[in-house]
Amino acid sequence: MFARLMPQEGKFFALFNAHADLICKGGRELAGLVADLAETPDTVARRAQAIDELEKDADKITHDTVALLHTTFNTPLDRDEIHQLISSMDDILDMIQDFAESMNLYDIRKLTAEAGQLADLCSSCCERVRSAVSLLGDMENGPAILKTCQEIDKLESDADRVMRTGITRLFREEADTRELIKMKSVYELLETITDRCEDVANIIEGIVLENS
Repeated sequence: MFARLMPQEGKFFALFNAHADLICKGGRELAGLVADLAETPDTVARRAQAIDELEKDADKITHDTVALLHTTFNTPLDRDEIHQLISSMDDILDMIQDFAESMNLYDIRKLTAEAGQLADLCSSCCERVRSAVSLLGDMENGPAILKTCQEIDKLESDADRVMRTGITRLFREEADTRELIKMKSVYELLETITDRCEDVANIIEGIVLENS
């Protein structure tokens, strides 16, 4: 369907892909932050700085996409779909940045196994967002895109389950109220990142179904 796109129209998919690459890198930085924390506590500041840079780059891509939207007569997708997609993608990195900042704010020096599982699920979701976005330029990829979106939905459900398990353990085993509050917030932030990935998947599913 999009094989005959004018060059200006094709730029949208290049911007989507560039943003999705940053999301994937942000997911890896998040997982690395959580995995390294036990051995190198100072990794938080280093990883947080890297995430900040990725978020800034993503903001620029979002701005460029919206600017292009206002100057392009024929767009490859519905204008609202383009705006919703790039905005929702930006929300993912915003939440990753929020998590990294919260680690500093709460001065967290150790994390639970559930936090590690959630971080890995976040990274996996981000990778699949990139996969789905990379296929979006050709609706011949519709079945593969929908399959990837379903995988994101499953990962989000897994994250919700891990979060509930972690919170249950906190209330049963954590005697320090401050630690309980901090870890509960960590779980919720991480699970919200998977929610934002699912939001993107839902938008992409809608685009595929409407344009197939």
